[in-house]
Amino acid sequence: MNTAALREQIQKAQQHEAESGLLTRQLENQLPHLHRAIQLPEADANGVLTRFVAAYIEEVPDLLDAANEVAREAGIESQVKPVLKIAEQYFLQPPAIMAGHVGLDSLLDEAYLAHRFVEEVNDLYIKHLGQPLIPLDMTVANLIAHQLIGEEFANQLDEAVHHAVDEMLNDESFALESVEAYREKLSSPDTGAAWKRWPCMSRRLGVGLELEQPVA
Repeated sequence: MNTAALREQIQKAQQHEAESGLLTRQLENQLPHLHRAIQLPEADANGVLTRFVAAYIEEVPDLLDAANEVAREAGIESQVKPVLKIAEQYFLQPPAIMAGHVGLDSLLDEAYLAHRFVEEVNDLYIKHLGQPLIPLDMTVANLIAHQLIGEEFANQLDEAVHHAVDEMLNDESFALESVEAYREKLSSPDTGAAWKRWPCMSRRLGVGLELEQPVA
């Protein structure tokens, strides 16, 4: 994994944002149109949303490094790493679908892809091992990012994720003896302690999602 290059790219995008304020203005324009399920504090709503997007992006290198390390410990690095590398490559060499997006605006799209890749791999771990690859609940954060990116484009990114995961990870990937041995490690207190630094991102940043909205 070349996450050092990701960190450098994120730093450049942060500098671009500091000089241009482009993402902050775009989010400010989106505020009146956000889905009513997204809960933001009335005071400094745009600041909270901007910090959420910045943190969502900044977390990607750590997330990919952690996912790769845990997959290595489970003995299925060769199956999981290619999926993570795709997420990494979207940062380093964005596909044509990302054309016209710059700075943190561009990296939000790419961060969404990376987080969704890990979310899908997590779902497979839960299915086969009863526990996630990384016990990090990104569901709410990903739903908020999906809304910010826009339904149509975010759905295209979701399709790319599903296709890549289906191509690279199947039932046979989880039928290895090393995976069975790792299943026992997952329930150990040490493993649980190691992941306590991954609390729910949206809650940590003050952005909520009320999923039980009454139908108008």
